[in-house]
Amino acid sequence: MRNPAIIPDNEPERYELREAPRYDFALTRRDLLSAAGAGILITVHRSTAIAQSTRPAQQSVAARVHIASDGRITVMTGKVEIGQGSRTQLTQAAAEELRAPVESIALIMADTELTPDDGGTAGSRTTPSTVPAVRKGAAAARQILIDLAARQWEADAGALRTEDGAVIDPASGRKLTYGELARSADFDPAFAQAVPDDVEVTATKDWKVLGTSVPRPDGRDVVTGAHRYPSDIVRPNMLYGRVLRPPSYGATLNELDLAPAQALAGVVAVRDGDFAGCAAPTSYGAGKAVEALAKAARWERPPQPSGSTLFEHLKRHAATGEGGGRTPRVNESGSIEEGLAAAGRTLRASYEVAYIQHAPMEPRAAVAEWEDGRLTVWTGTQQPMNVRRELAAAFHLPEERVRVIVPDTGGGFGGKHSGESAVEAARLAKAAGRPVSLRWTREEEFTWAYFRPAALIETGAGIVEDGQLLAWEFTNINSGASALRSPYDIPHTREQFLQSDSPLRQGSYRVLAATANNFARESFMDELAAACMRDPLEYRLAHLKDERMRAVLEAAAARFGWDERKKSRPSNRGVGLACGTEKGSYVAACVEVEVDRQEGAIRLLEVCQTFECGAIQNPENLKAQVTGCIIMTIGGALLEEIRFEGGRILNARFSRYRVPRFKDVPAMEIVLLNRPDLPSAGAGETPMIAVPPAVANAVFDAASVRIRSMPIRGAALRQA
Repeated sequence: MRNPAIIPDNEPERYELREAPRYDFALTRRDLLSAAGAGILITVHRSTAIAQSTRPAQQSVAARVHIASDGRITVMTGKVEIGQGSRTQLTQAAAEELRAPVESIALIMADTELTPDDGGTAGSRTTPSTVPAVRKGAAAARQILIDLAARQWEADAGALRTEDGAVIDPASGRKLTYGELARSADFDPAFAQAVPDDVEVTATKDWKVLGTSVPRPDGRDVVTGAHRYPSDIVRPNMLYGRVLRPPSYGATLNELDLAPAQALAGVVAVRDGDFAGCAAPTSYGAGKAVEALAKAARWERPPQPSGSTLFEHLKRHAATGEGGGRTPRVNESGSIEEGLAAAGRTLRASYEVAYIQHAPMEPRAAVAEWEDGRLTVWTGTQQPMNVRRELAAAFHLPEERVRVIVPDTGGGFGGKHSGESAVEAARLAKAAGRPVSLRWTREEEFTWAYFRPAALIETGAGIVEDGQLLAWEFTNINSGASALRSPYDIPHTREQFLQSDSPLRQGSYRVLAATANNFARESFMDELAAACMRDPLEYRLAHLKDERMRAVLEAAAARFGWDERKKSRPSNRGVGLACGTEKGSYVAACVEVEVDRQEGAIRLLEVCQTFECGAIQNPENLKAQVTGCIIMTIGGALLEEIRFEGGRILNARFSRYRVPRFKDVPAMEIVLLNRPDLPSAGAGETPMIAVPPAVANAVFDAASVRIRSMPIRGAALRQA
């Protein structure tokens, strides 16, 4: 009998949206308030005040929800949509609490002039933080509407209910739509009140819209090409910009003659310190102008480390805290020294994780426009409020004179937290006196955007006679502390993160350092199981008390048929498993690989992954998120690696930087464990962390070769 908590067994209920709400990217606060501007579908009742950007706890109801006299509902959020489904999820959240049709709600996202500050779109925080904020704002709005209707009818508010965008009196059959209530004199003052801290939202068991598979509201525009990404924004009288890039990292611009570029028709050339660039009537013209600048530039190029010595470099520059250096982050329990001394056997291993790029489909892009001393920038960023602060600081402006608008963007993955393209576009626009569109090339994205940090991870363990783990030592150098703490029950542990001197610019990447830490930990757990001649599944379960972790691990193994596959498989095939937790959610994966030792090839044949993130808010979108995470992590596991030498990237294009292709995608089975008894956690990151170590473990199972690096290089099979 199937577990009823496993989703989906049946086809979920779907909502078909007749028309996606549209957002005019030139919309101003005045437009929103007065419903002026032909073709704008977003309207607000009369003069409802929009609060300045504030954190959710300080917001008025009007800062989150607006209702027009025709009944249309506008909901505001500072979050961005970069393909992860937040537009859908937040629309669902509002519809659930307002008891209104999904298609009646227009969601404005990430406009610093109009939306509240919900923090950046990062860390899988939309689900646990912004969805509750939207739900509370919408629930407060619903209660206000009920109270307004009760006063008009002189009825008991507790006896009224809401349905389909209206308040209904069941006793008399009377009905007032939200639009009709928005015309009342008490509406504006009521919505100006703060959202109560104790406002009640709908219990999970009573969800009607949340928990169902609502499709993306603007999905038709995306698939037909009508959607406008940051790269597509066009402003009147606009120029196109390009920036002069250094020949290598750390290079300093000593001399530059702007005249060759300025001699070209319609070109504006500017230099400000190490920044130099051009704006022209066409992107081709801007590119030719920058080529002219490059020939006239003289640079000083300091020596830089290269990829061939990366891990020695990281080890040599690890910050141990001695001599007043950066202090390590350490988690300890028991005494690692006593545990290792008491263990009958000790094992040690080191693991390496390469730099990789985010490789979004849409590179960084921005359009900047100056008008009357005010700056407006349309850009793709996961941090609109931070980019506004960055722009204000760069141009010495008060923040209220800077507006950042973020159209739904073509991918981020943690790679678009910074605002360099916005600042560059604004510099060129200021010099030109006209709007400027700046779109990074693919090579610029691969070279000048930051990378997922590389890691050197050193592990050690002490085991007793029966194979039980007594001591655990784990040191991450450079990549970070996410998922540093082991989920396994071990008496004596020391887990630490040491910062190092990174040769490349590094920053956030999906699930941060959890991928590297989980790769090393779960690979090492398999090594320990093999040393003790124990089954990898049984060995993990013997050290796990966390019931949620046990549940995903057992569910994945059962669906995959772990016991049967371990017993019978071709000699060139292997199976492996791994599990992990991060950001409040749990994952486990079982995989099958095929290896060709002569060719040094590894082929991932199948992935069965179980994921649990509390109460599921949109099953179909969640499955899409897990699927995307699996495909993306295949790149880091088997294919992706930034190669660099002398301060230059050697593979800064897709023809040289291998990301997963259709032929690389294995058969996949995704099991979603629904836990309506638990709060919902985010799902955009944690599904990444189980597949890479499971693949390494499966390769060992097939070929008896332990590969301790990401990417997992098949060439090691030929050398063994």
